[in-house]
Amino acid sequence: MYHCNITIQKVISKPGILASTKRDLSIFVYMEFFPEDLQAYIEDHTEPESDLLQQINRETHLHVLKPRMLSGHLQGRVLSILSHMIAPKNVLEIGTYTGYAALCLAEGLSHGGKLVTIDNNEELSVRTRKYFAQSGYADQIEMIVGNASSIIPTLNQNWDLVFIDADKENYGNYFDLVIDQLRPGGIIIADNVLWSGKIVDASKKDKDTEALRDFNDKVHMDERVQDVLFPIRDGLMILRKL
Repeated sequence: MYHCNITIQKVISKPGILASTKRDLSIFVYMEFFPEDLQAYIEDHTEPESDLLQQINRETHLHVLKPRMLSGHLQGRVLSILSHMIAPKNVLEIGTYTGYAALCLAEGLSHGGKLVTIDNNEELSVRTRKYFAQSGYADQIEMIVGNASSIIPTLNQNWDLVFIDADKENYGNYFDLVIDQLRPGGIIIADNVLWSGKIVDASKKDKDTEALRDFNDKVHMDERVQDVLFPIRDGLMILRKL
């Protein structure tokens, strides 16, 4: 059974939020996808976040709206190891937020590789560019602020890896825009495809939930890709172009 609770709790240290740091006492809203003790065990047996990723994680929860949008420790390490396995030369990220996932994906870039990330939040981009500048990947990351649906067709690139984590109503559209730009054998990763379990709740008929149902059905039936839905955090749909 899919387990998901929303919890508001005062914490000193929380796995995936403050890691081993115990300097701050803050109020966080976080989502439990597993029982707390199991989540702690999983993250204790997963490669830790870098200092910069831990900083982004903490500051996002302290200062940015909707911090649950951040990939977080476990999912970030999943993105990193997948990127290392693919060793992509060209990565496209749709939906930057505070740059956590982009930096995780950048860890696996091949020599001379590049990651292009698109987001329409100009105000938040100031913070995100600061994080990119602090990383060792500043010269390999290009951030574009604007409407992804308009920008993607202008990018003359063959992608090795695409990460979709933006407005849910456009997931199907983003897939259509990138599939022909994706090289054979290339990978698309789409986040939040379980949508806090609402995806299987027939009473949930809001636009985002319906759009994600349509997207999951769409790619599952598309003969151009092999698909597997990973029950990691809020669901990762992994697609390989045939």
